[in-house]
Amino acid sequence: MREFFLSGDFSVEETTLKINTIMSKWSIQFLDINGPNWVIFDYDMNIKYVFLFQVDFNDLETRIKLEDLKLNVIHHIESLKDETTYRDNLINSVFMV
Repeated sequence: MREFFLSGDFSVEETTLKINTIMSKWSIQFLDINGPNWVIFDYDMNIKYVFLFQVDFNDLETRIKLEDLKLNVIHHIESLKDETTYRDNLINSVFMV
């Protein structure tokens, strides 16, 4: 398993490219977007990559960047035409009381 730590100044374009490359290159089944923790699983449901966003979710600009990144990655997943899927729980998990 590889972990990537990203701060609030991450580049949407560079991070999109990194995640999309991983998902295109390896046999990936599932991307679990759970707030600041994005986990990529293989077909055996083993964790392969973890992207940990160490950001302030109360910052509007950061939330917009994360939404842009999420939409870019989801668009890529849907274009793969295989069994790769995702769970989107970006905002709900962050603001739960």
